[in-house]
Amino acid sequence: MKKIIALLLTVSIVFAFAACSNAQPSKETSAEKTKITLCLDYTPNTNHSGIFVAQEKGYFDDENLEVEIIQPEEGTATELCAAGKVQLAIDFQDYLAPSYIEGLGITAVAAIVNHNTAGILARKGELTTPKGLEGDKYATYMAPIELAMTNYLCNSAGGDAKKINYIQDYPTNAAEALNNNVFDSLCIYYAWDGINAEMTGDFDFVYYKDYEDAFDYYSPVIIANNDFLKNDADTARAALRAIKKGYEYAVQNPDEAAEILIKSDETGALKDREEFVKKSQQWLSKQYIGDGEKWGYIEPARWNGFYKWCYENGAIDTEIPENTGFSNDYLD
Repeated sequence: MKKIIALLLTVSIVFAFAACSNAQPSKETSAEKTKITLCLDYTPNTNHSGIFVAQEKGYFDDENLEVEIIQPEEGTATELCAAGKVQLAIDFQDYLAPSYIEGLGITAVAAIVNHNTAGILARKGELTTPKGLEGDKYATYMAPIELAMTNYLCNSAGGDAKKINYIQDYPTNAAEALNNNVFDSLCIYYAWDGINAEMTGDFDFVYYKDYEDAFDYYSPVIIANNDFLKNDADTARAALRAIKKGYEYAVQNPDEAAEILIKSDETGALKDREEFVKKSQQWLSKQYIGDGEKWGYIEPARWNGFYKWCYENGAIDTEIPENTGFSNDYLD
């Protein structure tokens, strides 16, 4: 009888340990990581730092995710996302307008930067106000929304937008092109080309948002494939939790974030530009959240206001209904 009791106790203890093990799985026994792909809009830059920080610091691992970060090789990041070839991608609200008009299955799920940092760069003394665009050789991709905004700014400042000479071209180095008189002005994002120009010499720069409230749109944003959001919302939320932590870390540690970005850049283009990347990161890290309450939130009034302006001013020929194309539901 004693042997039987001892045997029963031993079996009970074994099952008890097995039950505890199943209730609290360790990392070694956890389920296989969920794999997703995020496509950048361009080569790695400080807009992307929070994503690479999340990768480097293991924030994706903490969410049991394996995230592949790629650059668009065939088509744009948005096209790849809409086609379901990647789950997440990066684009800009102004560039996304045609996608919503055409009904592509994508949704903006987080704002990387709280306020629009885009504007127009020109040589010193030539653009104290947008009226100075008169007679300029203006480098552009000829996107209808950009042209409409540029014309509006020039006319609103008392200039004649018909005198702007639009040239369908865009330099890899804005400051160098201006200094060499290849162009007189062009649209840039201050965190990158603006900081580069600042390190090169003196230039004039005007922010779009300083001359028209509707131009404080969201650039850039993280977008997601709609089928992915519908079928795997938990994974989308987990990815954004990790990315949010990455950007919050970059806010507090800009120099380290810059070093992680340089290290993560497989193109090698940033390797010899540490001073520039750190200056860009120090400036942009103050803009990720800025005066917002938290990273990533898209304010409906600003989102809707921009597309309303675009339609009312002929920048797009189809009205985009309010609250189309974005959601804050996947932010933690």
